[in-house]
Amino acid sequence: MLSSSEKKTADMRGAYGDALVELGKTDPRIICVGGDTTDSLKTKKFGDKYPERMFNVGIAEANLVSIAAGLAIAGKISFASTYATFIPGRAVDQIRNAICYPALNVKLVVSHGGLTVGPDGASHQQIEDLSTTRAMPNMRVIVPADAVAVKHLIKIIAETPGPFYARLARPATELVYAESTPAEQFKVGRGNVLVDGSDATIIACGLMVGKALEAAAALKREKGMSVRVVDMFTVKPVDAELVGKCGRETGAIATAEEHNIIGGLGAAVSEAAGETYPVPIRRVGVRDTFGESARDEEVDTLLEQYGLTATEIAKAVLEARSRIRK
Repeated sequence: MLSSSEKKTADMRGAYGDALVELGKTDPRIICVGGDTTDSLKTKKFGDKYPERMFNVGIAEANLVSIAAGLAIAGKISFASTYATFIPGRAVDQIRNAICYPALNVKLVVSHGGLTVGPDGASHQQIEDLSTTRAMPNMRVIVPADAVAVKHLIKIIAETPGPFYARLARPATELVYAESTPAEQFKVGRGNVLVDGSDATIIACGLMVGKALEAAAALKREKGMSVRVVDMFTVKPVDAELVGKCGRETGAIATAEEHNIIGGLGAAVSEAAGETYPVPIRRVGVRDTFGESARDEEVDTLLEQYGLTATEIAKAVLEARSRIRK
């Protein structure tokens, strides 16, 4: 994990494009299917390098998913990419029946998840995708915290047979991992403890991991609290063993995600805690409402308006702690 003096930002989409290019060098089975968003998703990097393995099918997302499935049947490792509002939004039936049911080797890697899409507004702010994909049998759901995690996780899902849904953020996001972080630190189904603590736990995913670290630092500085921070980049299968361990050792949990609190990370953690070691849990996320448009420079204000801040996470920790039965 980076120290506070080393903080910088990087683009997850750029890391995705670079990872695909690297994978394509050694594995000719890697192909990419896009939906007229290849510049934005940075998959154009792969297409420029390997044009015979890049298929831009235009604004036809259901077709995009079905083509990726067909190529997987033919032995390819299919990466299918566009915005999160379109996949899974416009292709739920195809994802369910053409990819998950036969458990095909298709990797759905999308960007523009959550509220930070900005000016495109509620129609493009995908806040229910984790719930949708979590509920599909055979699907694994990944939400990287930063560009370093993206680099390693894209390689891992390429090497792991079966369907994956990976959700990237639109804006450049704070790096929480050092660039030298080894690939071995990332395992599907296992969370990473970034900061240890004994008074409470924050479990976060995506760009909310950086805000979770800020909240833990503020609670230590202002309240003298020792708060554990977990990057739960695998939302499904969630690391139930780690959730139970955090419950037993810290007594209270707050979750943080750029997603509806219904069906996403908070739900997955609550389910795992209920079956392992029940403790008070407070969820931070979009509270079952649609977002709204904001200029790029106002995205942070939008996150504040919807309670997706380090301050709100700290409040959630304190509330969860207050509900511990004596």
